[in-house]
Amino acid sequence: MKKQGPDTNTMNRRNFIKSTTCAGAGLALAGTVSAGPDGLPTRVLGRTKQKVTILGLGTAPIGEGPVETKDAARIFSEVIDRGVTYIDTARGYGNAEEALGHVIPRRRDRLFVATKCWTDNAKRAEESLNQSLALLKTDYVDLCHIHHIGGKNVDKVLADDGILAYLLKQKKAGKIRFIGLSGHARASRFLRVIETDEIDVVMTVLNYADRNTYEFESKVLPVCREKNIGVAAMKVYAGIKGGFPNHKKAYVGCATDPQHLAKAMAYALDLEGVGSAIIGPYTLEQAIQNVELAKRYQPLSGEDRSFMLEYGRELAAEMGPRYGPAA
Repeated sequence: MKKQGPDTNTMNRRNFIKSTTCAGAGLALAGTVSAGPDGLPTRVLGRTKQKVTILGLGTAPIGEGPVETKDAARIFSEVIDRGVTYIDTARGYGNAEEALGHVIPRRRDRLFVATKCWTDNAKRAEESLNQSLALLKTDYVDLCHIHHIGGKNVDKVLADDGILAYLLKQKKAGKIRFIGLSGHARASRFLRVIETDEIDVVMTVLNYADRNTYEFESKVLPVCREKNIGVAAMKVYAGIKGGFPNHKKAYVGCATDPQHLAKAMAYALDLEGVGSAIIGPYTLEQAIQNVELAKRYQPLSGEDRSFMLEYGRELAAEMGPRYGPAA
């Protein structure tokens, strides 16, 4: 990433788009299959058997910025036209779905589109999914996550009138192809829902720093491998400094030192079972940089891995559990 721009008090919306800072989210698949026509490697997303690029487009930072819809659509188009096929969004991400609605229809057949429902209740999930489909201008999504599972009452999620039962019906109806879990905290709640054997993809925090804070790498990832559940690694760059309170403040900056972004991406992609890193840029410059880093991805050397593990221990101690409780 480039150095920080001018004082944010003088930044207007146009300058915001041109500024440079970073935010990360990620996704994971199992094993590199091939390079796509644009040079981006692809992997198979677990039991979905879908090939997706090892870099996915996260849309929260731009959607929540907010960047004007036409400018957001321009950035999203640029990323997709450079070969990225995995698109991650949500109804709660500001105008992200609206912007994607200007982009997705003419490219729909080559995209893997994921959205999220931020509830445990079937009725509210129906409202959310229908709104997402309308804004995205598509009659189905490839993946719908039950989002923020670490903050939910799992009994309600699994109830007869809960969101999982609703999503299973929509899967049969063709509105969604696969069901996922996403979130940042409380690995044990992920495991309870995974035990149903109805989950196709998990997207959660997997990075070189938070391996010391949260338990997804040690507890959830091995279960996903065992069950062939696709894994999406998010917060690959360890997220924004300060966590959620600063996610709408682009100038706060990325927790990872810019010189280590390539190694941070590689760390996540090196994890067995992880197939793609979903990274949410704030700017076009960041988006292009992420694509170039993914094209150049190589597994970490032993020396670089040791460095990132030590760097991660120090950073984790400094940042703490800023995405919610670990247990």
